[in-house]
Amino acid sequence: MKFLTNQSPALCAAAIALNLLLWITSASAAENLAQMQQPQAQEQPAPSKTAPASGQAAQQMPPVEPPKADPAEAAAYKAFFDLKPEDLDKQIQSGEEFLKKYPESHYRQVVYSRLTQAYFGKQEMDKMFASGDKAIRLNPDDVSVLALIGWVLPHNINPNDSDTEQKIAKSEQYSKHAIELLDTMPKPEGLTDDAFSKAKAEALSRSHSGLGLDYFRLGQFAESVTELQQATQLVPNPDPVDLFIIGVDLQNLKRYGDAVTAFQKCAEMPGQLQDRCKQFGEQSKRMAATETPKKP
Repeated sequence: MKFLTNQSPALCAAAIALNLLLWITSASAAENLAQMQQPQAQEQPAPSKTAPASGQAAQQMPPVEPPKADPAEAAAYKAFFDLKPEDLDKQIQSGEEFLKKYPESHYRQVVYSRLTQAYFGKQEMDKMFASGDKAIRLNPDDVSVLALIGWVLPHNINPNDSDTEQKIAKSEQYSKHAIELLDTMPKPEGLTDDAFSKAKAEALSRSHSGLGLDYFRLGQFAESVTELQQATQLVPNPDPVDLFIIGVDLQNLKRYGDAVTAFQKCAEMPGQLQDRCKQFGEQSKRMAATETPKKP
């Protein structure tokens, strides 16, 4: 697998932006994503019956009693799940206490999933990855964790690390799987059409963004543009990092006029990238002026 090695000023600046501008999920986004994973009730299997013994009068065995949920465990889980997404410290404390007390709980997957989001909000990245790995082991189709981890990994890659290839491959796998699941995901009960549509769009945007950043890291600029453009079109307030990387991708593809447009959109958004986007926009204008006009 080939990695991005070009050390042009634009690429260096883009790498700095990716490593430093890890934005925090808004409370509303976190709440919408959390609602896509509603608490699951304990399954209550129907009483089973044994077949009549051969050569004997048919005898119906007593029904097998279904396992009974521990009321204290169910109450503790509900208390954890009902916490507001922005109460990060309470979520972490409650979730960790629940897992310590009920390590084999039927509910532990959802607890790990929400802890992944909470630790991300606190920027405790090692704990976020640890919780995310446990959530995915228990449920490989956890869309919120797949989208988040797939997005975070390419933002926090040092090309000189020995595990860079593995991180990009993991991010690509997670983001692609999240997109596959989201494309066919039915609306969960209890969630309004508007809330589901918004949460789905946010998760899709994040997944396409993760893929776009993976391809940027690999120097696959055309593929990166395609994914990042989808990411920015899915949400009303796109991530300025995505717009900036689109501009850098287009510069590398020598599509300087298109790069100007991307940088201008980025420059319209307040934040740490605003001045840099203005500078790269002016640079792209100068490059565009020297381009040989395409023949009709």
